[in-house]
Amino acid sequence: MTSSKPYFVRALYDWIVDNNCTPYLLVDATRAGVVVPQDYVKDGSIVLNIAPGAVVDFNMLDDAVCFNARFSGQPMDVWVPMSSVLGIYAKENGQGMMFDPEPPTPSPSSGGADSLVEKPKKPALKVVK
Repeated sequence: MTSSKPYFVRALYDWIVDNNCTPYLLVDATRAGVVVPQDYVKDGSIVLNIAPGAVVDFNMLDDAVCFNARFSGQPMDVWVPMSSVLGIYAKENGQGMMFDPEPPTPSPSSGGADSLVEKPKKPALKVVK
């Protein structure tokens, strides 16, 4: 099955905005592919205000959250792979959801194409007669 994280993030974003709160996205800024302003990264993570009034060209894809925002007056395109999202919550009351950090995906140079293919897993259920 595909990851449920994009569905939860999308639903919580809508819920937070519908309740007139400010959605904050907690991001692991150390992961590959993350494009955020490094001046605002603290202890390897960054909190981004993704409220409709704070961002431009906001798009929540199945594999990433992307938008344009201003940081110290300078516009920047932000790209946050869904695997680097650690949480989404309302600024005003902290309500939302945190996610377990995902293991890093292997890079093509670390083991060839075979390292990118997911090995079949044994079923978790047993047939009982």
